[in-house]
Amino acid sequence: MVNKVILVGHVGADPEIRALSSGKRVANLRLATNERWRSEGEWTERTEWHNVVVWGRQVDIVEQYVVKGRQLYVEGALRTRSWQDRDGRTRYATEVHARTLQLLGRRGNGGDQAVAAGSGALGESEGPGLAEAPAGAPF
Repeated sequence: MVNKVILVGHVGADPEIRALSSGKRVANLRLATNERWRSEGEWTERTEWHNVVVWGRQVDIVEQYVVKGRQLYVEGALRTRSWQDRDGRTRYATEVHARTLQLLGRRGNGGDQAVAAGSGALGESEGPGLAEAPAGAPF
């Protein structure tokens, strides 16, 4: 079976970086991808927003280089998690857990060089178990 997601898009806000009680750090960001097509002679565009979760040493790269508007290549896997909200309702969130990140486009207003932020897959030990996720907090 295959669970693989590849996205190229722009970061919608500066990443949120936190440390869990286990000491592991996690970065969360929102990535916008655009789809454009022609229908009945008119151009139509749709933007999809994706929740991306980054673990391990790649968090340092995200913290240093990723800001709102930055274009990213993200490769990872879809994961859906659930939690209970304050009213006792079960909530669900589907996220892309990044294995590979690549910074695309311009670095600031400088050169056109792409910077590799990670290569290869993160092991399962890099991410948390469900018990480590903050209770009631959708990241």
